Parts: sequence; structure tokens; C-alpha cells
Amino acid sequence: MELNAAQLAALVAIADHGTFEAAARALHVTPSAISQRIRALESAVGRVVVQRSTPCRPTAAGETLIRVARQTQLLYDEARGALADGPGWRVELPVAVNADSLATWFRDVVADITGWEDTALRVHVEDQAYSADLLRSGDVLAAITSDPVAVQGCSVERIGTLRYVAAASPAFATSWRRGRRLDWARMPVVVFNEKDALQHDLLRARGVDTPAVVHRVPTSADFLEAVRLGLGWGVIPEPQLTPCLADGSLVALSARENLDVSLHWQRWRIDSPVLARLGDVVRSVARARLRA
Repeated sequence: MELNAAQLAALVAIADHGTFEAAARALHVTPSAISQRIRALESAVGRVVVQRSTPCRPTAAGETLIRVARQTQLLYDEARGALADGPGWRVELPVAVNADSLATWFRDVVADITGWEDTALRVHVEDQAYSADLLRSGDVLAAITSDPVAVQGCSVERIGTLRYVAAASPAFATSWRRGRRLDWARMPVVVFNEKDALQHDLLRARGVDTPAVVHRVPTSADFLEAVRLGLGWGVIPEPQLTPCLADGSLVALSARENLDVSLHWQRWRIDSPVLARLGDVVRSVARARLRA
């Protein structure tokens, strides 16, 4: 089987933009040309590679081809950049990062990348327990994940621990205190989204299966602000919580029940200088900002 670069580029563009028309605009060709390339690719591999839905999605066979295409494109872009006489080529670097890391320690990684004139960072925000799926689908080259098991074709290494602490506003904590204890079963709780299980993990450890009221606030900064305003209690990443404890806007609800999430760096095993450089920065920042 011989893979055609233009056909693979069409498949990646459809996965990125969702429709044949949007893929055509991104590649500066007609939708008819995109359709022809996909049909030719499907004939070559003998399988359907795109689900013609809204939006279009790659099939399992398509995801395998997208991984190959993105790896190849990264290496091509790096080679073009190395051979170019002047600026112009940019290496696209898609990375999955969980929202709490992006709002705290990973910002130092972003700060370092601002000096990389040859690189365009593309961040996918995904929960650390689910970001490995983006590696499997070929959507990202690397990911911050809580999964210590490497995705096939990837390497994995532990980079540190992000500690979460149950916290609330002082007024909220006072209003829900019953004697010397908090009413964990009835206190409203704030979660990030439907994938966020941290608060429920802490409640189960206290014998509470279902909280009475659950609020969802799906951005890291607004989640913190919702807890500060007294909407409910929540578990806050330690780097975000520390200044709030210092200024008195939040109080820790338990001195002994913290949630430690081990974070790992997973990346494709390809010989890419820019990916290796990114890994070096992630390791350096993680050593400085995360718990060992």
C-alpha cells in the first residue's frame, strides 16, 4: 500500500475542520478535490476513513492514517525549516493539557515557547484522565496525562504530582458547620464538568455517594471564583489555592484529606527535535512547580 501525501493532508484537514468544505478552504482547493482525494485514499487502503456525518469524523482506520500523517508532517516541517534560508516555515505543535495544569504550572512552559519563532503551539484542553485518547486518535503529538501506561507508539514518564485541596469561602464553611463537623452530605459542591470526579472521590471516602446539589463551572478560573463567591465547595489545585489561603478568601476544609494526582508526559516516539525540546521544558518546569 502506497500512501499519498495530498490524500493524507485532506484527511487531516477534515479531522481538524469538520467538513469537506472547511478542509478545502484550509488547503486552498475545491471541495471536489477533497472528495476525490478521500475516495482515492479509501480505495488505496480498502476501508472507509471518514464518517460522513456532521461534523465529519475519522473512522478507526482514519485515525491510524492521521497519526502517520501528523508524524510525517512534523518531520517535513522541521526539515523545511532547517533548509529554509529565512523565516516562514512553522512547526505546528498540538499538545493536550488539562485545564488545571494550563491555569497553573504549564503557563511557565507556554512562557518558554513564546521565544520559539519556528513553532506554533496548539493546545487541546482535556482532563488528564482522558488526554491519552487524543494521542490514540492522532490529534496531538504529546499530552499531560494521569495514565502511567503508554499509548501504543508513545513513551511515558512521570513528571510530578499536582495536589488538590478541598476548600470553600469562610462564610460558606461556617454556614455548613454542624458543631465541630461539616455537613458533607448536604453541602453544595462545584465540579468542573461531567468528567471531573475529584470531588466525588473525596465524598465517597467520607461515605457520601451523591451530594445534594452539584454546580458545574467548566473553566479553571471561573471554577475558582465560584468557590470563592460561596456557590459551593470544591477541590482546588494547590498552586491556585495557596494565595487564596494567604489572603483569607478561601479556607481548607480538611487538613488531612488531600487528593494527589500523578501527572505523566506522553509523547510520540519519533525523532523530532522540537518535540524533544518541548519535553525538556516540561520536565524542567514540572520539577520546579509540581510535588515530587
